[in-house]
Amino acid sequence: MHMNTPPRSTIRLTRRGRAALIATGAVVAATAVAVPLLSVGSGDGEAERPTSLVIPEGWRSAQVYEAVDKALALPAGSAKKSLAKAKLTLPADAEGNPEGYFFPATYPLAGKATPESLLTSMVETANKKFNGGQVTAGAQRNAMNVYQAVTIASIVQAEAADKADMSKVARVVFNRLERGMPLQMDSTLNYALDRSTLDTSVEDTKIDSPYNSYQRMGLPPTPIANPGEEAMRAAINPTPGDWVYFVTVKPGDTRFTADYEEHLRNVAEFNESRKKPTATAGASTAPPAQAAG
Repeated sequence: MHMNTPPRSTIRLTRRGRAALIATGAVVAATAVAVPLLSVGSGDGEAERPTSLVIPEGWRSAQVYEAVDKALALPAGSAKKSLAKAKLTLPADAEGNPEGYFFPATYPLAGKATPESLLTSMVETANKKFNGGQVTAGAQRNAMNVYQAVTIASIVQAEAADKADMSKVARVVFNRLERGMPLQMDSTLNYALDRSTLDTSVEDTKIDSPYNSYQRMGLPPTPIANPGEEAMRAAINPTPGDWVYFVTVKPGDTRFTADYEEHLRNVAEFNESRKKPTATAGASTAPPAQAAG
């Protein structure tokens, strides 16, 4: 059944799939997860140097630049400045912006490694992963090009509570696009504001940015992170379904629905679970979201 979106000031889909009502200005927060950055050799001595650089799934380009600078012991900003010399092979739609194409993987740090060589290797790896026949066919099957698929994959990477939910989150994105609904994803707002917090206010949703998926229709102009293979597979093979809402009520319990009233009940249950002092570690600690009166 075709459904209209509720008023934009009423509902939002949050990063990690935690949706909450924003009419009262409620916010959502969650625990960040630390990830390993460098692998080091096993030799002795003070001169021991990293042997590889780990780029985790979901990192933004700014995080990649910082990691490359640290891995090569270069001044901050060196990797980003090297883009002009790197001659990266990017889709025309990217307009020179490599976001989404620094493929998450482990990259060796050879003696002659440079920012250009590392960034080029990441983009070459992404092109190998993204430009294969299955990906191209999957994108065409869903009436989009590969760059749009990478953009959707980046949103899926940011929003899905776990890998098992990725293809359903992708379906929510497709359903909202097809029905003319704004995506209303907090992950795109965080990208626009260059932050990682999950606290989102009503004022945040009013910012003037092409990445504001509350105010702008359609996909953001670029990916918002560097997605991994699972997220890319989800973007080109979304699970069949009519869902347009989702909320992670508790870890391992993400609920997808096409019914707004059902979604409100799920959100209410989510809020109740957050009030409990014995809530699972890592659950949101922000004040419960509330429906407008």
